[in-house]
Amino acid sequence: MTTNENTPWTVRRIVAWMAQDFAARGVETARLDADLLVAHALGLDRVRLFLALDRELEPEELTRIRALVTRRRAGEPIAYILGRKEFYGRAFVVSPAVLVPRPDTEALVERALALLPAASDAHVLDLCTGSGAIAVSLAAERLQLRVEATDLSPEALAVAHQNVEAHGLTERVVLRRGDLFAALPERRRFALITVNPPYIPAGDARSLPRDVVAHEPHLALFGGADGLGVVRRLVAAAPDWLAPGGTLLVELGAGQSDRALALVRAEKRYVDARMWPDLAGIARVLEARTVGGQARAATHAERVVVPDAMTHADPDAVVGERVIVPEPEPQDVVLDAPDAAAHAAEERGTNS
Repeated sequence: MTTNENTPWTVRRIVAWMAQDFAARGVETARLDADLLVAHALGLDRVRLFLALDRELEPEELTRIRALVTRRRAGEPIAYILGRKEFYGRAFVVSPAVLVPRPDTEALVERALALLPAASDAHVLDLCTGSGAIAVSLAAERLQLRVEATDLSPEALAVAHQNVEAHGLTERVVLRRGDLFAALPERRRFALITVNPPYIPAGDARSLPRDVVAHEPHLALFGGADGLGVVRRLVAAAPDWLAPGGTLLVELGAGQSDRALALVRAEKRYVDARMWPDLAGIARVLEARTVGGQARAATHAERVVVPDAMTHADPDAVVGERVIVPEPEPQDVVLDAPDAAAHAAEERGTNS
């Protein structure tokens, strides 16, 4: 560690140094990441971290922080380093076995809850559950709901099990391993099926942020050549598992809505199809209702999105490709004295 021996490493100083280092490497959330990693290393929440800004760090604390900086420099997502991520107001355990839950997916949860009355005891199926964020959120918001959640990955299901237990939902959320509907032991009918499938086209891998493509599970990311390989299977099979008037909700990627709607409209067992936007206004959630029953009317605030154009779906594609991306070379973390920019950041923090 290269530093001026007369200048101790305080919490304030290390946070400023890390924020500068991360920003120089293109990390968009550099200061937030620095705060979270230092708080994690010290066993503090962010409020207590701010109250300890002038505390001098012990050598073993600096060693822990250095290890975390190495991981973040290599592009490892903050959520994996911390082992947790907030989603829909709740904390979820995460690991490299599951996708990091994202705000985009909250649009699917919002639409699902709009379809489920407050006292609903409906039977819901959540496919490709990953961390269990959708299944747990629905069961936690609707106290009579019964949810079955499936995933092909045993490692992902182990993470989901931790989250189901942590939120006290083992009596109402059942986890099953298998490929989509094949995980279910017998044919049954559900009022609602929710899915956040792999939907990124395999060819887009090299345009994704390294944090994503080098660390998150490719089985849960890539949906074949056009990204819709799993979506095709879902649209074709879901009517066999939905109750009359039941609803399928599927998260999609930007620009996929027209093709997904074409798939639904080509499957004659659906009577209604529409798209719902995420907070950025991107058509994100496909809703398809089967014959029988009526869908709840949309309110103005829910902003139904129905794309103008319709295109034909691409041919079937292989799903679950592994895209090889070169790993970055490990780097030693040298804690140099902050430069003028970091010093200025410290001063702003002192005066704020």
